[in-house]
Amino acid sequence: MPGRATLSPHETELPGGFDDPVFAEPWQAEAFAITVALHDSGLFSWNEWTDALSAEVKKPDAARDGHDYYEHWLSALEKLLATKGVAGKHEIDALAAAWERAAHATPHGKPILLENDPGAHR
Repeated sequence: MPGRATLSPHETELPGGFDDPVFAEPWQAEAFAITVALHDSGLFSWNEWTDALSAEVKKPDAARDGHDYYEHWLSALEKLLATKGVAGKHEIDALAAAWERAAHATPHGKPILLENDPGAHR
């Protein structure tokens, strides 16, 4: 049939390691998804993002083996949010601390809700 390609069995095999997890921890996937969503919403261009991320991963304290890549990813995102006037470091840190307190206050098996933060001012 014109316009269709038939792949031989060896062309359909995926390269080794393809099934390995992309993210070592759930927060890495969340940081990735947030970044893509903020880009898609128009908050920043992809060039702005790559410049911010590149500046972080080029820092002298970056691990040579890249095991801290998503820590640099998160740092780049936080700095970009501050640059764009969305949230400063203090606001981001305060919200992260609130989520941490809410997580510790939530019974096992229940959803973690920010309203469970015992330190929240009601």
